[in-house]
Amino acid sequence: MNTNKAMVERLAASELFQDYERAFGTVTGLPLALQPVEVLELPFQGKRHENAFCAVMARKSQSCTGCLQLQDKLRRDVREKVTTATCVHDLCEAAVPVRVGDQVIGFLQTGQILMKKPSPAKVRKVVAFARKLGVEEKPGALRHAYLKTPVLSPETFHSTLQLLTIFAELLSIKSNQVLVAQTHAEPLTITTAKKVIQDRYAGELSLGQVAHEVHLSPSYLCKLFRSVTGLTFTEFVSRTRVEKAKSLLLDPNLRVSEIVYTVGFQSLTHFNRVFKRVAGKSPTDYRRIPLS
Repeated sequence: MNTNKAMVERLAASELFQDYERAFGTVTGLPLALQPVEVLELPFQGKRHENAFCAVMARKSQSCTGCLQLQDKLRRDVREKVTTATCVHDLCEAAVPVRVGDQVIGFLQTGQILMKKPSPAKVRKVVAFARKLGVEEKPGALRHAYLKTPVLSPETFHSTLQLLTIFAELLSIKSNQVLVAQTHAEPLTITTAKKVIQDRYAGELSLGQVAHEVHLSPSYLCKLFRSVTGLTFTEFVSRTRVEKAKSLLLDPNLRVSEIVYTVGFQSLTHFNRVFKRVAGKSPTDYRRIPLS
């Protein structure tokens, strides 16, 4: 399975996301999905708070085509920034990128809203278009479903996306923790190698040393490590050290230069470069993130 897709699926199944999704839906009345960038699908189909009109339209493959085109646009554009898109029925959706370091692995998606109350003429046009596509629902039922669509002002929708941007930061932190801590269904050799790394991250640590500890050749351990974790040995060691550094950065009395050597890096420059690649921001900027 693609490593990024597997990570997003793991995050989507996490208690953190499940709790947030329920709270978000209760407060806003909107659906929320966590999507891998590699997957093109209707993210809210059959989900909590799915738009009633969209649910009706999704029953017809022809009417889904336009929605899938909108999903594809969001999926492509979100690799660069928070993005929004509007369908032919004036329903707006938005996507907020979730990163591991500087790489976008997925996105939070919400929407199926109107940005202003539709006019009677617009409602008639929407119903006529749906009937033309072959949707069999009676016009009155279609009209009722469309008018149930939440209407949010641009300011309110913008604030909603700000909340999701903050949550995306937390998911990014969680994703790195999952990469470091993952032990499910992995060979005992890899579990042991990870423990060696966890125990000795603060000192000099080489592939050869760990391979000796688990009684494998360095080349085979390297190959097995990548196959099981999706990370090279060096990447895993770096991520482990960055996770330890994050904990120490919570102490305002510790200087970054002290933390560098405490977690096993040999230079401040290398530490800053690796930290930003893994965490998506510099150590100094990371200290500014509100964690409560």
